Amino acid sequence: MSEAIQQATPQPATGSASELASLDGLHNQELLARYNQSLMGVFGTPQRVLVRGNGCTVWDADGKEYLDLLGGIAVNALGHADPFITSIISSQLSTLGHISNFFTSPTQIALAEKLLELAHAPAGSKVFFANSGTEANEAAFKLARRNSTATRNRIIALDGAFHGRTMGALALTAKQAYREPFEPLPGGVEHIPFGDVDALRAAVDGTVAAVVLEPIQGEVGVRPLPPGYLKAAREITREAGALLILDEVQTGVGRTGNWFAYQGSVAGGEDILPDAMTLAKGLGGGFPIGAMVTFGEQVSTLLTAGQHGTTFGGNPVATAAALATLHSIEARQLLQHANDVGAQLRTALAGIDGVTEVRGEGLLIGFDLAEEVAALAVRAALEAGFIINNPGPRTLRLAPPLILTGGQADAFIQALPAILAAAAEAAAEAATEKAAPNADAPKDTP
Repeated sequence: MSEAIQQATPQPATGSASELASLDGLHNQELLARYNQSLMGVFGTPQRVLVRGNGCTVWDADGKEYLDLLGGIAVNALGHADPFITSIISSQLSTLGHISNFFTSPTQIALAEKLLELAHAPAGSKVFFANSGTEANEAAFKLARRNSTATRNRIIALDGAFHGRTMGALALTAKQAYREPFEPLPGGVEHIPFGDVDALRAAVDGTVAAVVLEPIQGEVGVRPLPPGYLKAAREITREAGALLILDEVQTGVGRTGNWFAYQGSVAGGEDILPDAMTLAKGLGGGFPIGAMVTFGEQVSTLLTAGQHGTTFGGNPVATAAALATLHSIEARQLLQHANDVGAQLRTALAGIDGVTEVRGEGLLIGFDLAEEVAALAVRAALEAGFIINNPGPRTLRLAPPLILTGGQADAFIQALPAILAAAAEAAAEAATEKAAPNADAPKDTP
């Protein structure tokens, strides 16, 4: 190493190491104050500062322990700090990190082949790797546009859909609060009523390039498509010459107790193959990666050289992490485990006072409450040592690591009545304060 390079090389006590060390010993509130000073507020203020994880457990900067029943929103399929995933990522990074897509790597090829095998994809099927779910859905949006003609230019999505926040994916997303600040969005997308086969049949004709569906909608509280809907969608799109694109970003990679939701009971036991499928979240076991799988030669040749791309997508580290994740799910029989523990949770939740409906498959579960106290329940759960999520005012969502044990599930079920009681009490206190007259308001004088 030349003297100039040696002088320019940061020493261990300088640079990022010392900057991180300056945060050591700070507590949640101190760190959150610095967060608000330095990070853009698109997420609001985080609930806690998490500093360490192991399996299904995480710890915050104050040393408090939590059972993670959200898994980074269905991302940490194998929990936190899985030794096998950690060793694979470290080994790959020490061998070959980024190489660009002018080149390929054995891990990229092996992962593509494995995904095609698990998806039961026919000959001619292909994989495109990205870095996230929204990027995978951007690729799917462009795939749909490549199935367009002068007269075939409509894309159908469903009310309640969430497909991402980048511009193409946002056009597919239904929620107006997400869409309106960024309109006009890419055109040609129409949203039709959720789960209504007649509405789908009426909407899809020779002018439709693609229909984009989530087998289970996560954003609106884990809402599975009705039995028979996917089969009907497959038949309707095939007859019309439209693509059937399934967004399995949240439901894929074992989350529903099958490799992909279209292979399970969401599909009504039918043997359904889409034209394309998008993946992300659990695929990398916590390492960022997304993918679009195209089924069959005709669909797989719609995007040609130069029509899409990515700098980091499919890099050796991400694909090694994903391969290790798939291997672990297989070796540890986590598909069956997700089915078993998921069924245990859903059965127990249905017996809890104040729970009015339970939905989901495997370890993707949503349940509704009798009152609109879901946000307060999330707060009470944190105080009790559980991380959950509220996609709606009366809906709670669970998407824990696939390694969640029956005992850990039971611990949450046992704590849930007290959590809901605390949420109800907080709601009552807030209502009382709102109704009380303002003590500082001026009083009438005679």
